[in-house]
Amino acid sequence: MSRTFLSTRRTLTLAAASALGLLALTPLAAQAQAFPTKAITIIVPFSAGGTTDILARVLGQFISKDLGQPVIIDNRAGAGGNIGTQLVARAAPDGYTILMGTVGTHAINESLYPKLGFDPIKDFAPLTRVALVPNLLVANPAQPFKTVKELMAYAKANPGKVTFGSSGSGTSIHLSGELFKQMAGVDIQHVAYKGSAPAVNDLLGNHIAIMFDNMPSAISHVKAGKLRPLAVTTAQRSPALPDVPTIAEAGVPGYEATSWFGLLAPARTPAPVVARLNASILKALADPDVKKKLLEQGAEPAGETPAQFAAFIASETVKWGKIVKQSGATAQ
Repeated sequence: MSRTFLSTRRTLTLAAASALGLLALTPLAAQAQAFPTKAITIIVPFSAGGTTDILARVLGQFISKDLGQPVIIDNRAGAGGNIGTQLVARAAPDGYTILMGTVGTHAINESLYPKLGFDPIKDFAPLTRVALVPNLLVANPAQPFKTVKELMAYAKANPGKVTFGSSGSGTSIHLSGELFKQMAGVDIQHVAYKGSAPAVNDLLGNHIAIMFDNMPSAISHVKAGKLRPLAVTTAQRSPALPDVPTIAEAGVPGYEATSWFGLLAPARTPAPVVARLNASILKALADPDVKKKLLEQGAEPAGETPAQFAAFIASETVKWGKIVKQSGATAQ
């Protein structure tokens, strides 16, 4: 058999393999370019009514109109957000199931839980950060303190009597309380719930005394006079409640904690789909009506490239890992 024949046969074989490969990839590429052709589900790993849920619904309405497909909000609460987050990590990487992640699910829980059931870095394709949100220290009006200093004095005089609720162990709401507990030198007791909304309901009923809640899920109750605002957890006051001091101003110098929220798809989601979703979300965040709704809730709209969001998550994992260690917080 001549060398020319062997060379020709090898060339034809490679060409055929290449053609088959292109044929195999074409349907996937076509699906990505046609995206979306059906409803998109945003998994919210906390209960309805909390900040994660509020942000998902505001953005979902805009994204639905922009992409021409329904956007379904699916609340899967539990384990500090881990249940819903794991569901998305295992979902098909086609862009039709995405996650409204939080500082808890993607920066805190890795240091808090010995087994997550997912890797917050490797198992996700970041789309963009959505918003930065202050936590708001609120109290039931029946409680015998009206300021942070009065709260600290009461807690020191009554060790273990003041209870603070959270949306789950290891969430930013929980760790904001743990950080306050550590820096203020007070003995206050944590009570974990499966989301912000049930915790707020118990706060309204005076079953717990205080809460370091994300502002969007607490601000309406503050404006209605049903909850008493004591301070915000950020370094600067919030434009949504300009008369409410920061915790640092109110008696705990150096205190600062900020929550953030962002949308993520499963790892290996095709780049064109990631780009399409990113573009739609950024368009939503730039929309005047969406921005107004977020700002009214005390949320500061964000927005960035997937690569920028990925780098931000990596840095936040290091930052909050240190806070978890220093606070001594553990998952329940």
